[in-house]
Amino acid sequence: MAALLMTGFPGFLGSALLPKLLARREGMRAACLVQQHHLATARARLHQIEAMHPSTRGRVVLVEGDITAADLGLAPDALAALDDVTEVWHLAAVYDLTVPEAVARRVNVDGTARVLEFCGSRRQLHRLQYVSTCYVSGAYEGEFREDSLDEGQAFRNHYESTKFEAELLVRKAMADGLPATVYRPGIVVGDSLTGETQKYDGPYFLATFLQRQPRLAVVPAVGSIERVPVSLVPRDFVVDAMDELSVMEDSVGRTCALTDPAPPTVRELVDTFARHLGKTVFWLPLPLRPTRWAVDTVPGLERLLGLPAEGLDYFASKTSYSTATTDALLSSTTLRCPRFPDYAGRLLDFKVAHPEVHAEAMT
Repeated sequence: MAALLMTGFPGFLGSALLPKLLARREGMRAACLVQQHHLATARARLHQIEAMHPSTRGRVVLVEGDITAADLGLAPDALAALDDVTEVWHLAAVYDLTVPEAVARRVNVDGTARVLEFCGSRRQLHRLQYVSTCYVSGAYEGEFREDSLDEGQAFRNHYESTKFEAELLVRKAMADGLPATVYRPGIVVGDSLTGETQKYDGPYFLATFLQRQPRLAVVPAVGSIERVPVSLVPRDFVVDAMDELSVMEDSVGRTCALTDPAPPTVRELVDTFARHLGKTVFWLPLPLRPTRWAVDTVPGLERLLGLPAEGLDYFASKTSYSTATTDALLSSTTLRCPRFPDYAGRLLDFKVAHPEVHAEAMT
């Protein structure tokens, strides 16, 4: 029986993606590579998936391992049991904007190198599905195309630079003959229909900032708020798009940007959230560098804002993202990225109803 290997389970994307992949791949089983300290969470998540999707029962095994170790940290018998892997989904990565360089390099770069070594050792492998990020663009100014990668761009943090280096490794392996598709999600938010999410980050920081203020909310304008796009994308579109694209022959060797082709600007995002929360926004123009310095150094200011200093850079970004390849490939389907105004309220309603969900790093 053919099998797929997934890293990054039970993460935000992997948890939603796994049952869709198995539903499309009748008769295939899945092995999820999980670090020892995530096994309990992975077992609980798998139990939920099997309850909601009975067709997955008995088709998923959790395998203890580590993408940063040789042979993915697998014991010899466990490694041998994966001889029939024909498809690898590599989602595991560190997404924290404040991550130290050594940690980011070990997980994002070295981990991807180990996964590529595993792919090279599988005689029956027919596809690597690699999840990168739009933010391999770094601080590139202008439209970043899906076939763009090394454009001499600067990087704002180790998350961006190491994901860029990891994608370079994947691109080299593709040039050497590895059949692969690269997916670049933008800032992934909750489900567009239910608002459900496992984390509050990115634009949720702004929602929290607005919630903490009185009816007249003062919001710093640290960039060209009328022009700066915020590349949001709901999780259900990312998952559905990867599911569709993963079985298309035309997507082999391609890079697909999974983000809103018409994203809201910073002003549109904040104003939309504010209306739903019953707030009136007063924009306070502030220069980016001094504001970032203050948030980074003044005790308690970052906590008061609810937004990490590193996150401010993304609200003054000069980068937009082309989705031409993705749009063309999906044109034969009914799948389209939802418009932000159509689901923004659902994100906030879920956030209000579920304060127990923890804030995590931007994806």
